[in-house]
Amino acid sequence: MNGVRTWLVAAVLGLALTGCGEDAAPAPTDETAEESPVDEPTTSETAPVPGADSPVVVAAIDDLASRLGVEAEAVEVLDVQEVTWSDGSKGCAKKGMSYTMSMVDGSRITLQVDDTTYEYHSGGSGPPFLCERPTQ
Repeated sequence: MNGVRTWLVAAVLGLALTGCGEDAAPAPTDETAEESPVDEPTTSETAPVPGADSPVVVAAIDDLASRLGVEAEAVEVLDVQEVTWSDGSKGCAKKGMSYTMSMVDGSRITLQVDDTTYEYHSGGSGPPFLCERPTQ
């Protein structure tokens, strides 16, 4: 029993001391840091949002463009998040409604037209829908 206790104490001390070593390469100071040129972007375009070309996002864009009476190209994708909704409301619960109490895999899609943002939720087999008052 003493051998096990000694081994456990040694293991704990070893783990505690592991974080006490010095970094392999110290952080540069004002004296050691070299100035490097900053690469400026050559265009004003931003990087595409991952998932922005998925069928569910395209459906959300088309729905919003139709609602607002604008071309789909006027709709900007700000963010696409894969989420697991906590229930069948898909993060857009409405007062007085009942929802299944099972988790639902889906997406939260944030779109923008002019200066107004819109949030679309999706999940399960249904199409994405505009969520005007997100609860999640």
